[in-house]
Amino acid sequence: MPAEPLVLGIETSCDETGIGIVRGRMLLSNTIASSMDEHARYGGVVPEVAARAHLEELQPSIEAALAEAQVGLADLDAVAVTSGPGLAGALMVGVGAAKALAVSLGKPLYAVNHLVGHIAADILDAESGPLEYPTVALLVSGGHTSLLLVRDLTTDVELLGETMDDAAGEAFDKVARLLGLPYPGGPQIDRAAASGDPAAIRFPRGLSRASDMAEHRYDFSFSGLKTAVARWIEQREAAGEEMPVADVAASFREAVVDVLVTKALDACARYDVPRLLLGGGVIANRRLRDVATERAAAAGVTVRIPDLKLCTDNGAMIAALAAELIASGRGPSTLAFGADSTLPVTEIQVAAA
Repeated sequence: MPAEPLVLGIETSCDETGIGIVRGRMLLSNTIASSMDEHARYGGVVPEVAARAHLEELQPSIEAALAEAQVGLADLDAVAVTSGPGLAGALMVGVGAAKALAVSLGKPLYAVNHLVGHIAADILDAESGPLEYPTVALLVSGGHTSLLLVRDLTTDVELLGETMDDAAGEAFDKVARLLGLPYPGGPQIDRAAASGDPAAIRFPRGLSRASDMAEHRYDFSFSGLKTAVARWIEQREAAGEEMPVADVAASFREAVVDVLVTKALDACARYDVPRLLLGGGVIANRRLRDVATERAAAAGVTVRIPDLKLCTDNGAMIAALAAELIASGRGPSTLAFGADSTLPVTEIQVAAA
């Protein structure tokens, strides 16, 4: 295996078909085909629709990625795929395609963890320099909200806390629906909040009371926040008062951002880690990035954020993680693995040989 292996990564954990190609830590292509418009009709991701879209988009996406990278299938040194976590049906499509591709080409196959892949996306940003250890990683997306302690990308990722109900991105979608805004909710809430007052309404901060600290210090809960927004809107409507959409959006967003940043920086302080990595699609939220950067600077913590095109689900991060595993001397996965919708973040590589 070359020192800088050429790896093709396949990501199909949710509604985006991601194919990426890297050479070591160099990004060569990052092709993403999203089925978001199809899901918008239903106000959220429909697993069966996502799986069907992956089936339709995989081959053209692989061809587009190869063309962009200016390489052929025979040039690849390895194939990588997301084994989990994610939607079971969607994962099965990617896993099946990766196995078929690896076997037909006679190439080693690396089955990896989707969440750890989000961390690996950071190493593809040449301007930010190598990822230093340990680092605290806050991953925020439509399906996941996780706080991790990364001592080594390929061998030691510890889960500090995760969402106990709605993920942050899911809460954005639900609150957007309450406000009559279209799916996906994140960008819509962001636009509406731009002209609102984040201090207009004091919405609750889930799992942030002193009584929560012992057992749920780094866990997240946004279901109660969503309910609080719904009750506030109901009371306003019952009174026949005009709905201040911008203020509700800004106040809701502020509550989410406050909890995320507070818990992440608390973890940095508790574990004496002066580095915070942000990842996942919700990192596209400008208020989250701004508050995290501002408060981290005051705490003496350096914030790292991958290029935004690498924060959403993509195949490049999967290929990058596999390339790191190869560089660290890890062997490929066997063909015994399958799609695992609840794969724990501590399982970085699945079915290693």
